[in-house]
Amino acid sequence: MLEAHEIGGPVRPLSPHMVLAAPVPAPPHVPCYSHLFGDNNLMLLRDGKSVHLSLDKRTGSGFMSNDLYLHGFFSASIKLPADYTAGVVVAFYMSNGDMYKKNHDELDFEFLGNIRGKEWRVQTNVYGNGSTSIGREERYTLWFDPTEEFHQYSILWTGDQIIFYVDDIPIREIKRTGDMTRDFPSKPMSLYATIWDASTWATNGGKYKVDYRYAPYIAQFSDLVLHGCTVDPIERSRQCDNISPEVGSIPSGITPVQRVKMSNYRKKHLTYSYCYDKSRYKAPPSECVFDSREADRLKRFDPVTFGGGRRSHGRRRRDDKSSSI
Repeated sequence: MLEAHEIGGPVRPLSPHMVLAAPVPAPPHVPCYSHLFGDNNLMLLRDGKSVHLSLDKRTGSGFMSNDLYLHGFFSASIKLPADYTAGVVVAFYMSNGDMYKKNHDELDFEFLGNIRGKEWRVQTNVYGNGSTSIGREERYTLWFDPTEEFHQYSILWTGDQIIFYVDDIPIREIKRTGDMTRDFPSKPMSLYATIWDASTWATNGGKYKVDYRYAPYIAQFSDLVLHGCTVDPIERSRQCDNISPEVGSIPSGITPVQRVKMSNYRKKHLTYSYCYDKSRYKAPPSECVFDSREADRLKRFDPVTFGGGRRSHGRRRRDDKSSSI
């Protein structure tokens, strides 16, 4: 994800009214986000609560939070570009790569565009303390069309766990294990949202590139939530939002009902997980929890990567999309 926010240019404050910071809005005189890059390719709508990020042949665009956070709940409602989107990446993520060049932390939602008629894919990733040599990617399909309406994508980050949500359904959980302590994100991070050209890898390993005849590609963001512990990097002080029992919109973990939904989602929509990638790891990393149903599905989907078998030259069976979880 560093390609996006390494693009130069001044960082300019956005309107303070674009944030729906739950449960308590930011004071009106304190902007919570700044324009990261992209000049006029970032458009704040008149309602003050929605932002359009666009990609054209000239540049992509993005914004970032003004504060650093050590743990919290971070969320946005996002509507993705439609039609031909191969090579396009829309990202909603946390990172401290600008501060820690060699040992950065990162939590990613990456939305990978596709050719016409093929669905967007979602990728999540986790880096801790510069552990980029150990890829922890997972990829999924969705049970809805993310270009038709807004859906909520959220990250819960605590000292012991990381949970990725789509709407109210957790799709991935990472628990901090003893062996993973060094690789678990542990330093303050900023929140980013970007759209950019990733033609070199995003769609079929770079086979399909961004086609600017379909530009501009516009990603819409709304209902942004920053709820956590802000950190002053100079004074090293920390101020946390109060999470009370009355605040039902801020999750603290996975409920039993949500755990069932997560299992069903992963059984139907998981298309890649590093935990089962036998071409990369002889033994899965320590934090991986083996699920025989996930392993069997992935092995059928790609016997070379997940089973060590030989790839068939026949037609691959396409898993049916479900209308619900």
